[in-house]
Amino acid sequence: MPSFHVAHGLSGGHLQTLYSPLLRPALSLPRQRERLTLQDGDFLDLDWLGEANDDTPCVILLHGLTGSSSSRYILGQQQALTLQGWQSVAVNWRGCSGTPNRLARGYHSGVSEDLAEVVDVLAARRPAQPLAAIGYSLGGNVLLKYLGEQGGATPLMAAAAVSVPFRLDHSAERISQGMSRLYQARFLRDLRHYMANKRHQFAINGDPDEYTKLLELGALKGMTTLWDFDDRVTAPLHGYASASDYYQRCSSLYFLSSIRVPTLIVQSQDDPFVYPHSAPKPSDLPDDVTLEYHPKGGHVGFIEGAPWSPGYYLEKRLPAWLSASPLTAKNGEPAPRASLPARR
Repeated sequence: MPSFHVAHGLSGGHLQTLYSPLLRPALSLPRQRERLTLQDGDFLDLDWLGEANDDTPCVILLHGLTGSSSSRYILGQQQALTLQGWQSVAVNWRGCSGTPNRLARGYHSGVSEDLAEVVDVLAARRPAQPLAAIGYSLGGNVLLKYLGEQGGATPLMAAAAVSVPFRLDHSAERISQGMSRLYQARFLRDLRHYMANKRHQFAINGDPDEYTKLLELGALKGMTTLWDFDDRVTAPLHGYASASDYYQRCSSLYFLSSIRVPTLIVQSQDDPFVYPHSAPKPSDLPDDVTLEYHPKGGHVGFIEGAPWSPGYYLEKRLPAWLSASPLTAKNGEPAPRASLPARR
């Protein structure tokens, strides 16, 4: 397993988790936004970086809960892929781009149907261009679920998932314990704001039927755990009987055995969102799935070097792994490295 050397002074899971969102400066990248209309009339905003070319791989990036295409880990990975000479597109889940989506429904850890639509659209546009995907946290769960559902039928040639909540029920319990409750409070605040803003926008200029669905959820107060939110909001909005039903049907652990695409999973044992026992055993994984399980790294952390001069392991490891995958087999070798284009 490739070595990850945890940054001096950042050896704890919480420090690894918090470093990037609190201290890493945001990158300014010359991205181009596209609004992709979905079959149900809703939309996803996609942020593109790099030029389209049939000989250059394109990597789809999927953010986590209450994140967006502007999350630090997404921007950093897009920059790393561009320096490798590849194209990338960061997907904003429904309502996560700064504009409320058109339907009452939103996004959750099992929205593999939205990912499937993105993949199919991109594959149809440029059938010869190699496609891959990287998912983080919630996005990683969605990606693994999608890969299991598709088996060998997906247009994706390779994939990687980071800090995956394999068992959603376990993660909902884990984040309610100890210092992890601080993350839960932040998530709940952001999720309530997400729903309140959507209600406000729908009341002003939204579909009356969709607005009624939002009102039927009742008051957004009194929810103290993510389980509460999923039981009262996520499940009824997306056709699940309860939070337990949603967790059972959408946990990626139950889809791993059907994956038939080369897939790397990077996890840490000190992830404050995921129990160590929630992860699959390597012996239970299919041949196409590689689990890289580090003692340290936090949740979407994996910071190396020193706090004053950090290195980002994921931005080296994931492009390198994709370069060695069948994604580049068309040309026999990885795409040439390139300079980051000037901002337009």
